[in-house]
Amino acid sequence: MEKIFGKSEGLKKSELKRLSNLYRRRIPKERVLTAELAQALAGLSQEVGRPISLLLDREGRVVRVGVGDAKDLPIPEGAKGERRLSGFRLLHTHLGKGGLSRPDLTVLFLNRLDSLAALEVEDGRPTTLHLAFLAPPRSQEEDWRILPPRPYFQYLEFDHLKEVEALEEEMARQVRVRELLDGSGERAILVGIDRGEGPEAEAYLSELAELTRTAGGVPVKKVLVFRPHLDPRYLVGLGKLEELKSLAYHENASTLIFGQELTPTQAREIERATGLKVLDRTQLILDIFALHAKTPEAKAQVELAQLRYLLPRLVGKGKELSRLGGGIGTRGPGETKLEVDRRRLQERITHLSHKLQEYTRRREEARRQRKRRGVPLIAVVGYTNAGKTTLLQALARGGEPGEDKLFATLRPLTRRGFLPGVGEVLFTDTVGFIRQMPKELLTAFRATLEEVREADLLVHVLDASEEGALGRYRVVEELLAELEVEAPRVLALSKADRAAPYDLFYLRERLGGIAVSALKGTGLPELKGALAEALLKVGVRPQAWAQAPQYT
Repeated sequence: MEKIFGKSEGLKKSELKRLSNLYRRRIPKERVLTAELAQALAGLSQEVGRPISLLLDREGRVVRVGVGDAKDLPIPEGAKGERRLSGFRLLHTHLGKGGLSRPDLTVLFLNRLDSLAALEVEDGRPTTLHLAFLAPPRSQEEDWRILPPRPYFQYLEFDHLKEVEALEEEMARQVRVRELLDGSGERAILVGIDRGEGPEAEAYLSELAELTRTAGGVPVKKVLVFRPHLDPRYLVGLGKLEELKSLAYHENASTLIFGQELTPTQAREIERATGLKVLDRTQLILDIFALHAKTPEAKAQVELAQLRYLLPRLVGKGKELSRLGGGIGTRGPGETKLEVDRRRLQERITHLSHKLQEYTRRREEARRQRKRRGVPLIAVVGYTNAGKTTLLQALARGGEPGEDKLFATLRPLTRRGFLPGVGEVLFTDTVGFIRQMPKELLTAFRATLEEVREADLLVHVLDASEEGALGRYRVVEELLAELEVEAPRVLALSKADRAAPYDLFYLRERLGGIAVSALKGTGLPELKGALAEALLKVGVRPQAWAQAPQYT
């Protein structure tokens, strides 16, 4: 006997047998139902005294039979991709009068069904049929399109397949238009949580959009949810998730990205409720690091951070695990590494930890050699995308060109330079900081950040043109304190040519610092003079040829 889903408790064995026989039925794929099926459903529904639901595939085969309303029948995962519907349609009975309910239409929308039909039953006979389809994503209507209710026999010749194919063609056309306008990046809805922070929560959401673009995604909508208390299961609540699912459908988005770190349970339940790919901010940052990791050391650091993040999230196999294969573009350690058991995953983490310890020993030896030579080390630190790499290139006359991206630099890049009155110095670039830096990254990159602790002087690069620069300054200083960095600092207010005069004046009044533009070269002589003065104050002895003319 085939399985009967839903509320089948208390039914007689003969009734269960008749319900199981519904699996043998098949209707033409272009039809909503047949007269024989309508009569059979109405009679059986009247006999058992409960609604009956059938799930049919696009070929007209019955794939699931359930007792109860539409919401009581579990829908299997259907077709993939934002161009398509699921390939399933649902037909169920209503005992007595009544059209499609809100829960019925929610089932239609959340599962992207081809259609949903409700057949009214009176005295064991089929009467009125109610039929609904999804509305095209860019329509001005609701998420669904309800056809006029009619006697069921008037729908017997209705071309169901033609309606479905026309809707899918419209969905595909709108996706092609979106790709032409926005490129082929993964379209995402960004969700921020405001727990009473106000403007800070909005700035946090804007930063999430910048992270998404850096990872190669397309942030199509930003949603700020005010929620003093987070839902332990759905984070923002099930009702809000339905709104986000609707928004994603109309924007042809396939991904939800949350600014709040999700627990394994929340990530799993949100994905089940919406059918969308679900990422949190930590996964997004790990994804960016995986994208920018080029050297063996950087790749090992990123993989270690990813595996430490994923280890507590190995809660099952199949769909739950496949979600963890990576972020946008599915970069990262990959699904094959994640399908091993915890023991093998832990062995990989141990192997990478030992590998990084070897890199750390090499780095310590290089630092000892620098100290023996007596060459001062200046570390360039700051918030991500503050202009550190571009400034280092201008100060040292070498190195790699900077990029207008978050976390473009993952490995310490050390270059020689010259400071008047001091002589030869070494400038080293570092990983950019960000607010609420994922602890997995801080742990993995701690060896690299040792360069900061060993430096004789720090150049704190602050983007003066960025809104909220003061907050970013505090974030960097707090992280430096967490890393127990005590070296003196010189503040460089970068991108001064882009900053508003009042903002530049305000930052100098509050923090001091030297306004510079690495691209235009303004302020660089003053910055070099300040660096030389700071090094002499901490006891760095000038080299004999330190008064040689500096290059320009």
